[in-house]
Amino acid sequence: MILAAGASSRMGSDKALLPWPPVASGIQVSGETFVSAAVRALSAVTDQVIVVAGNNEAALAASVYGAGGSMKRNATPELGQFSSLRVGLEEVLNLGRDAAMITLVDRPPASPSSLKTLRHAFDMALSDVWAVVPEYNGRHGHPFLVGREMIEAFLKAPATATARDVEHRHQNHISYVHVDDPHVTMNVNTPEDYATLVSSQVR
Repeated sequence: MILAAGASSRMGSDKALLPWPPVASGIQVSGETFVSAAVRALSAVTDQVIVVAGNNEAALAASVYGAGGSMKRNATPELGQFSSLRVGLEEVLNLGRDAAMITLVDRPPASPSSLKTLRHAFDMALSDVWAVVPEYNGRHGHPFLVGREMIEAFLKAPATATARDVEHRHQNHISYVHVDDPHVTMNVNTPEDYATLVSSQVR
């Protein structure tokens, strides 16, 4: 599941549609975008990828469907990221699934090896582990995986809560897994962030 309903106000354009791989000119070269690359990356380790969109639903449709993803609209994206998370998780349950891998559209796709490591850790986890979260250089990131218990915890939390609030309340049910992948903790919120990412890809 990819959360992509934000307004991207600090970027000045929809982060979901930024070119991937990143290019200094901002002109699309590969045909891929942040959201399409994220769909393809998650598709390798999950059986279905849901993109939660907001008012940008129509703009994202070609990138999402072209990469093999599906879409779910958050009718109230102004309520924030946690509302999109809950919309997406309700759709996960509606589709008969009881687990999800969750990421944000405003970060580069995690490497295939990182995704496989996280999926394996989740599959092998003991029953008291409700979530598996990647860790790089001491920081926690995305994508993270959640089982039915954590899904229910997110859905039962107050609408004013945040994902971090819920995770902190259930800290003893989270397994943190080290991955050698800076992308899992990298946010791309501004043109400067994107320029930094461009530079890191060139080196």
